Amino acid sequence: MTKSFIKSSSVVTVMTLLSRILGLVRDFIIAKYFGANGLSDAFLVAFRIPNFFRRLFAEGAFSQAFIPILTDSKINQNDDELQEVINHIATKLLSILILVTIVVVVLAPLVMFVFAWGFYFKTDQSHYFLASDMLRITFPYLLLISLTAFSGAILNTYDNFSVPAFTPVLLNISLILSAIFLAKYLDTPIMALAWGVLIGGVAQLLFQIPFLRKLHRLPKLKFGPHPAIQTLKKRMLPALFGVSVSQINLLIDTMIATTLIAGSVSWLYYSDRLLELPLALIGIALATVALAKLSNCYAKNDSDGFEQTIDKALIYGLILGLPSSIGLVMLADGLIITLFQYDAFNASDAIQSALSLRAYGSGLLAFIAVKILAPVFLSRGDTKTPVKAGVAAMSSNIILNLILAHYFGHDGLAAATSISALLNAVLLYYFLTKQSIFQLNSAFYKMLIKVALSSIIMLSYIYYASPTTDSYIQADAIQRVIMLSRTILVSAGIYFASLYVIGLRVKQL
Repeated sequence: MTKSFIKSSSVVTVMTLLSRILGLVRDFIIAKYFGANGLSDAFLVAFRIPNFFRRLFAEGAFSQAFIPILTDSKINQNDDELQEVINHIATKLLSILILVTIVVVVLAPLVMFVFAWGFYFKTDQSHYFLASDMLRITFPYLLLISLTAFSGAILNTYDNFSVPAFTPVLLNISLILSAIFLAKYLDTPIMALAWGVLIGGVAQLLFQIPFLRKLHRLPKLKFGPHPAIQTLKKRMLPALFGVSVSQINLLIDTMIATTLIAGSVSWLYYSDRLLELPLALIGIALATVALAKLSNCYAKNDSDGFEQTIDKALIYGLILGLPSSIGLVMLADGLIITLFQYDAFNASDAIQSALSLRAYGSGLLAFIAVKILAPVFLSRGDTKTPVKAGVAAMSSNIILNLILAHYFGHDGLAAATSISALLNAVLLYYFLTKQSIFQLNSAFYKMLIKVALSSIIMLSYIYYASPTTDSYIQADAIQRVIMLSRTILVSAGIYFASLYVIGLRVKQL
């Protein structure tokens, strides 16, 4: 089981790394061509709204509720019954998505007011109307990406993790090409990014269809009631909060950021994008594989395998997550300046983004823990428990947002999100122990000590030997890359060498 888990996680990680690297290239292009201002804020809000709903209808609550149902049907039912489950759920999902998409496209200005009221109340309302126009183009992406995630869930159930993990690459390519080539033909160049989102959604869905056909699991329209739909509703509705709390918190950050000075939404976006890199490579990769494995173990009543999967996921998350968190906090200036501070994205923008990156980075371990722990309940069909933790975390985030944004601006919003993620993780673990599902053992705490000591040694090197912020600002692009790469590689070498000296061996994992 352990080798299978590592192999599957590694496949997802490698594919996700490719996607995230292209994502950074995409963000570099967007920052270079459009900077951090009211126009970029308008696009990012128009893009974030369908992305928020995507977490609900796609890889968030829907997938978390759907995969255990699909796994149970695959193990306990014949092929025809399994296909019926797929057909009915796909039809229901498609129907709801079409309805939601039509409503939002027609009422785009009203929807934009709800999610970004700060644009509306500013003296210059041009960004509000621009964002509304772009939302009409970007929102159909929700329909496309949700069907893509539905297909990916089926592929994951059949242990095909590479294709769904590679699919986001196509969106990044679409946005890059649109920014470089399409923008110069439009009266409002930044509208090219909205069209890039839509084109990327089409490409992602079409890419997965051949793989579904190969499995003979391509959905067909099938209207009418089905027990699987009722089960999905019961599990999904509470999970809308339980699984998607971090995304709801980010959306609340965006709402409040629209009331702050121009550029705030963009500064948060670029820092969040750098947070998403280790979060995707570690937390999401582990969670994606863990949900499928946990659902399989639970369906087979394999309690030992169930606990081992949780234990391994948390250990891998700790070993990789703690040094990554330290890196984001300590190297925030260097990361933002090296990746984004060119042309339209100036030094002031870079410093502002670095502030929120430090706040986000400090919560990385909590974000990873939530990604791992929430699926434990969902794999057992328990969607209510994550909701309890999620509602508490979301409530604390709203309160902290209002307080910290008043005193610290956009970086206060990022800090509030990290604090609420920590609360979410603590509550999820509390419920796991209370329900006697899982409890950390002595081996985990021994590993924690080793990882903490190694991380302190790495941190000392970064503190005393890494280049200053001024060094990055004054350097050219190549020099920045060399300085940052050298610091990261040496830091990683020191960290893993320290782990080895302390006594950690690959065989132990």
